[in-house]
Amino acid sequence: MTSAPHPGFDVDTLASYLQARLPGFHGPLSATKFKGGQSNPTYRIDTATGCYVLRRKPYGRLLASAHAIEREYRVLTALEHSAVPVATPLHLCEDDSVIGSAFYLMSFVPGRVQWDPALPDLTPAARETLYCRALDALTALARLDANALGLSDYGKAGNYFARQIARWSEQYRASETGTITAMDSLIAGLPAAVPADPGRIALVHGDFRLDNLMWSDSQQLLAVVDWELSTLGHPLADLGYFCMALRLPRNPVLPGLAGLERRALGIPEEALLLARFADATGLDPGKDWPFHLAFHFFRLAAIAQGVMQRALQGNASSDQALAAGRMAPLLAQMGLEVLEHGRAN
Repeated sequence: MTSAPHPGFDVDTLASYLQARLPGFHGPLSATKFKGGQSNPTYRIDTATGCYVLRRKPYGRLLASAHAIEREYRVLTALEHSAVPVATPLHLCEDDSVIGSAFYLMSFVPGRVQWDPALPDLTPAARETLYCRALDALTALARLDANALGLSDYGKAGNYFARQIARWSEQYRASETGTITAMDSLIAGLPAAVPADPGRIALVHGDFRLDNLMWSDSQQLLAVVDWELSTLGHPLADLGYFCMALRLPRNPVLPGLAGLERRALGIPEEALLLARFADATGLDPGKDWPFHLAFHFFRLAAIAQGVMQRALQGNASSDQALAAGRMAPLLAQMGLEVLEHGRAN
C-alpha cells in the first residue's frame, strides 16, 4: 500500500500521549497517511522503537453511527486470539483533544495487499493457494461464537437481510439521481426472497474481499483488515460478497473476474468455493444462492449510487467517483438477472 505525508495533526502531542500510556512506546514519531479509499483515515506511525498503524475518525460533523472507531477496536480485541488473523489492538483513545478525533493504535502488519482479484503477478498454483486460504479465513469467521467472544450485543439478532434490504433501499432512494428500473425491481423483489435465518448468529465482516486481506510473499494470510462495517448477522453474508468478484466485469473501478479463463489462472470456480465453505461450516446456500448474490449486487449498486450523488454535488472523495457511480445500473441489472434466473457462474 502506498502512502502520502501530511497527517493533519500534531505528532509531538500524539507521541507524548502514547508514550505515557503504552509500554515500550517511545517518541519522537512520524505519521504518514495511507492512500486508498478508507473512510476512516489510516496512518503508518514510525518511531525509533517500532512501527504501528493508527486509524481515526475523519474530521468534521459525522453521522452518529458512522466511522465507529470504537467498534473496530472492540472487534479486533475480541478476535486477537481467534482463528481469524487480525492486527493486534494496542490502545483506544476517545479523547478528541489529542489529534482532533477518536483513534486507535494497532500493530503494523508487514504484509502485502492484492488489489486485483486476478492476481496477475502470481503463478496459477499461488493463486489457488491464496483463494483457498482466503476462503479458510471466511469459514473460520462464519464458525466463530459471537457470544463466547463477548460480542453478543455487537448487533441486532435475526432478520439480517431484511434489515439490510430496508436500510440500503432507503439509502438508495435518498441518493437517487435518475430511474434505474432494475434497482426498482430489486427493491420490490428482494424482500420476498429473503432466506430463513439459519438458527445461529455470526460475526459479519461486511467488506470481505481480497484487498481487505494482507498476505506474506508465500501467500500466508497475515491479517483481515477494515472492520468498519462489521456487525452480527447471517453466516453466509460474507460468502456472497466474496464470490461476487467472480461475476463482476473487468474494469479499473471495480476489478472483477468475469470473462477470464479462471481455471487456467488457477482461480477456483464458484461451485468449488461453495462446496468447501459448506464442508467446513455445515452451511450450504443451496437454492438460496441467487438471493445472496443478488443482494450484494443490490447493496453495491446502492453504494455506487451514493458515490454518484456525491460526485455530482462535487464532494466525492475519489477521483474515480463518477466512474464508480456509473456502475450502479450495471450492478443492479446483474443482481436482477441472477435473482430472476439463478444463472450459474
